[in-house]
Amino acid sequence: MIFITLGSQKFQFNRVLIKIDELVEKGLLKEQVFAQIGYSDYKPKFYEYKDFLDREDFFKKMELSNIVITHGGTGAIIGALKKEKKVIAIPRLAKYGEHVDDHQIQIIEQFRELELIYACEDMDLEKAIKVVQNTKYNIYRSNTNIIIESLRDFIEEYINE
Repeated sequence: MIFITLGSQKFQFNRVLIKIDELVEKGLLKEQVFAQIGYSDYKPKFYEYKDFLDREDFFKKMELSNIVITHGGTGAIIGALKKEKKVIAIPRLAKYGEHVDDHQIQIIEQFRELELIYACEDMDLEKAIKVVQNTKYNIYRSNTNIIIESLRDFIEEYINE
């Protein structure tokens, strides 16, 4: 299954939903698709969706999926990577009214450079899906514990001065 999650930003991300609808309608996308569309006002015609899922349903959909298509938010990307899903990330762009700026381009580029995701800036989702199905990506390794330990060491050093 392909799970589309577009985050909780109060902006639409219709481009993604429309493109997937086109692929499903033309028979170019055979996989089951489910989308959490957030604040998007486009309602998919050829696959299931909900505006928002509760936490339990979200994790169920994530577990059932093998590919996650998402916006360029770090939380969404890391959440899918932690579940070892293949990720296609598409940046929200200000020129389409999807965000206030284009910072998601840089976020996605960082994950792409680490060979963790497929960065889909050209909206060629048919190609993106084919590529991720046949590509082995690096496994995401969280550095949260390293950061916490560094902060702890810094604080202890500061206190002991």
